[in-house]
Amino acid sequence: MSERRGGISKAVIVAGGRGTRFLPATLAIPKEILPIFDRPMLFYALEEAANSGLTEIVLISAPGKAVMENYVTLRGEELARALGEHASAAAVQGLMDSLRVTIVHQNEPLGLGHAILQAADAVGDEAFAVILPDDIVNAETPVLAQMLAAYADHPGIHVGVEHVAGEAISAYGVVDVEPAGGDDKRVYRVTGLVEKPDPDDAPSDLGIVGRYIFPGSIFDAIRRTPPGAKDEIQITDAMEIQRREGTPTFAFAFDGVRYDAGNPLGHLRAAAAFALSRPDVSEEARAILEEALSRE
Repeated sequence: MSERRGGISKAVIVAGGRGTRFLPATLAIPKEILPIFDRPMLFYALEEAANSGLTEIVLISAPGKAVMENYVTLRGEELARALGEHASAAAVQGLMDSLRVTIVHQNEPLGLGHAILQAADAVGDEAFAVILPDDIVNAETPVLAQMLAAYADHPGIHVGVEHVAGEAISAYGVVDVEPAGGDDKRVYRVTGLVEKPDPDDAPSDLGIVGRYIFPGSIFDAIRRTPPGAKDEIQITDAMEIQRREGTPTFAFAFDGVRYDAGNPLGHLRAAAAFALSRPDVSEEARAILEEALSRE
């Protein structure tokens, strides 16, 4: 595991959504437990946090997600019995035992800002990271580890961004940026943020994806953020409040390939990609996919 960077030890994993795009599967199974090949998407978030040197997880859950909550709280002998002789047993046990998990609930789906606010008591006034588990990134160095290194040089708010083509930009929070200076050209200083702009009005092609680093003061900004569309509190609006009040805000164009596993086709794409990247199964996975394509 990586050494803890920038004095940050806590990651908030936002998993309180209802998973409506995966119905009817999510009538009984939380979206975050659906597997990307052979591991739940939540597992990738836990693994990224641990491999970035973070040790404390605040999981934002919701009523009806007991299955997910049980998954993250298995420890010790109970976890060992569940894993049995599986080849991954030692690695999974080591990962889970390295993390301390606190569960809090978002009782109503009132936006990402509202979800993050539920972690205020558990996080306190210290800086923390945020992971959206349905944004899964295949990267040699975990995205959060990359961002924490940038944070050490540029304290403030950090958001993970990627280049988004064409009309798709209207589904993202979008940043207006300028060079941040320094050796790492992946770091930009944010000069403005807008949520889901019309493509013609987007200030750049850099869309915010599901990785953030916040100072503890973000909670006060969220409390002062008025609800927007659908009465939801957008974290982008809270970040813009802090930026205008003088908090340095940065965008980080991380290295890695990101998959939006929050919808069925994105989930399928991620599962195929991760299967093909696994040396132990890649050859057979490729043959299965080629066979399926030839039948079509």
